Amino acid sequence: MNKRELILNTAIDLFTKHGFEKTPVSAICESAGVSKGLVFHHFKNKDVLLREIFLRTTEIIGNIGKPHEEISDPNKRLTALIEAIFISMAEHRKLYRFNLNVMLQPATREILSDLIDDRNAMLFETTEDIFKKISEDNSTVLTHTFVAEINGIALNYLYFYDDFPLEDIKSN
Repeated sequence: MNKRELILNTAIDLFTKHGFEKTPVSAICESAGVSKGLVFHHFKNKDVLLREIFLRTTEIIGNIGKPHEEISDPNKRLTALIEAIFISMAEHRKLYRFNLNVMLQPATREILSDLIDDRNAMLFETTEDIFKKISEDNSTVLTHTFVAEINGIALNYLYFYDDFPLEDIKSN
């Protein structure tokens, strides 16, 4: 792993564990075993580091549905999307935790507001496209309900229960 990746991964761990505001750059440096100069060589400041990590999570989340775009049956496409979401959540648990942390903290929401808006619009459009094919009349409500349901499952899986039955929920 190169030093840039080491800094990113260390920052993800510390931001997730302690929060963005309570993680000084010096803690990232100490934990990663790098100098502040190296951190600032790669990232102009801590906000830029945060934005880069958020963009990384957005890329992972945005790629979830791509392999299933060619599925013409909307119900099968929705099933494939749900399967992919659950797999991604389990595979990238640390990034999803980070993601929820920064989206729920007012200071980080402010730093990321444009990126959050862009991601939400992308996710909503992608999901609504499926629901329009299932029910044109209720597509917006179905999309909001679906997103809220996934967010609730993610919150419970990532934070509240160590033994959360993610596989059982996915199966039902």
